[in-house]
Amino acid sequence: MYLPEKIIPARVLITVKTYPLPSNKYEELVCTAGITADGKWIRIYPIPFRSKPYQEQYKKYSWVELNLIRNHSDFRPESYRPQRGFEEPINTVSTVDTSNTWQERKRLVLQEVFTSMNELIQRAKGKENKSLATLKPLKIIDFIVEEDEREWKKEWQDQLNQYRLFDANPRGEGKRREVVRKLPYKYYYTILTEGDHRPRRMMIEDWEIGALYWNCLARTEGDETAANNLVRQKYFDEFVKQRDIYLFVGTTKQFHNKSLNPFVIIGLFYPPKREAEQLSLF
Repeated sequence: MYLPEKIIPARVLITVKTYPLPSNKYEELVCTAGITADGKWIRIYPIPFRSKPYQEQYKKYSWVELNLIRNHSDFRPESYRPQRGFEEPINTVSTVDTSNTWQERKRLVLQEVFTSMNELIQRAKGKENKSLATLKPLKIIDFIVEEDEREWKKEWQDQLNQYRLFDANPRGEGKRREVVRKLPYKYYYTILTEGDHRPRRMMIEDWEIGALYWNCLARTEGDETAANNLVRQKYFDEFVKQRDIYLFVGTTKQFHNKSLNPFVIIGLFYPPKREAEQLSLF
């Protein structure tokens, strides 16, 4: 067994939060993933993140504690759900910051690193059903932006509009929350990994890139081309060219057994190159 049927309590270092998606059952949901104290990947789903109380809205690289049980509606071994559903409290214990160096984060998240997508796909398609991993590509060749649908599906919009969505600030004051905006673009990296004979294109689905786009759109006063240029500047000119980049990758349940490559990029890990270069000297 990959992990016990129940983990009570589970202690997880959050490394991944995907962009919120509407749900016809739970308003909107975020797929969260992270690493347990003994270095194993785990997926926590479903979580209505923006509906949680302010103090439970954990940040990335926070150690959180909650009770988890296997999600039997999902065959992927890393998939767990909160024991009490949406009522399960999520407690932030501490945060692993980078105020001194990135070494503690690197120690925690780089315990198992893959360099070959072919190997990962074989392990996903085999008995292991592996669906979460850290990947170090040989090269990131390009960053691609493609237009996408601008609105959620009508049935999703109708469902979301039925909910009374509210946020609360730290003082407990409530305000009406807007339905999460649909990203009008899709983002991809083109990469090469060990054993590849041609580049692979992989979609980026982390929450950070969506939030970055909306922030850049505000900065450019609604100029979408300029906003995407800023997104590219961050994700390619800075992360790829100036950072020692790793990719957190995961499969989607729907396409795990259907797609030739069921993995998408669900997060990035980008310590400074300078630290990596200094470590190689010793």
